[in-house]
Amino acid sequence: MKYKTKGTCSSYIDIEMDGDVIKSVSFTGGCNGNLQGISRLVEGMKAEDAIARLKGIRCGFKPTSCPDQLAVALESILAQGQGAAPAPSAS
Repeated sequence: MKYKTKGTCSSYIDIEMDGDVIKSVSFTGGCNGNLQGISRLVEGMKAEDAIARLKGIRCGFKPTSCPDQLAVALESILAQGQGAAPAPSAS
């Protein structure tokens, strides 16, 4: 899913899901090093857990931040049921 951010230096967030687990995250624009760090930290995490940790973070005097916008994007994915079906387990 490509999410258009609002109120941040980054302009887009590309998110790939595997069911309710975050497979990959990539930001366009913003503070490259910090956003790569955030992306790597949330990869492999359940979307609900990432939302709980990131929602409400502010950047300076802005009412939002790149991590907060990632939480908003993840909420949108979960609400729309856009997470891909989990990969079948090998038995």
